[in-house]
Amino acid sequence: MAASTHSASPLFLRETEIRRGLELLYFGNAHITRSIDRGLARQGLGRAHHRALYFIARKPDMPVSDLLALLAITKQSLGRVLNELMERDLVETRAGDRDRRQRLLRLTPAGLELEGSLYEALREKLSAAYSRAGQGAVTGFWAVLEGLIPDDEIARVEGLRG
Repeated sequence: MAASTHSASPLFLRETEIRRGLELLYFGNAHITRSIDRGLARQGLGRAHHRALYFIARKPDMPVSDLLALLAITKQSLGRVLNELMERDLVETRAGDRDRRQRLLRLTPAGLELEGSLYEALREKLSAAYSRAGQGAVTGFWAVLEGLIPDDEIARVEGLRG
């Protein structure tokens, strides 16, 4: 598929341009996440499980409280997701080094394998889109997405880069 021939108008803040951006964001996200839905369904898991697996893989030994803040979901919802992942031997916990009450999360070998296969499906889609768009467009895309994140949350997102 060729790169889009549509350029943003110099009047890119008009309603039609904003709506186009929202629609592209919605449909782009829907298509990329659908690429892993089948793999998740085979495991009896959903997108919330995938988000937890992804972020735990990015930061092994992440405290539960950090994952809760990243996902911005309730403790109850996260508890259900983590319990299911632990029951399936995809995630394990250990006590913190300094605070034994702290629970640190890590993927098991099976969890690493599943997360890796899901990531590969997402990587294929995103790298193909990046290749079509080019470096400048990717930089602009990142700038727009970063602009959607509140200032007080940027450090948390940047912290994932390691």
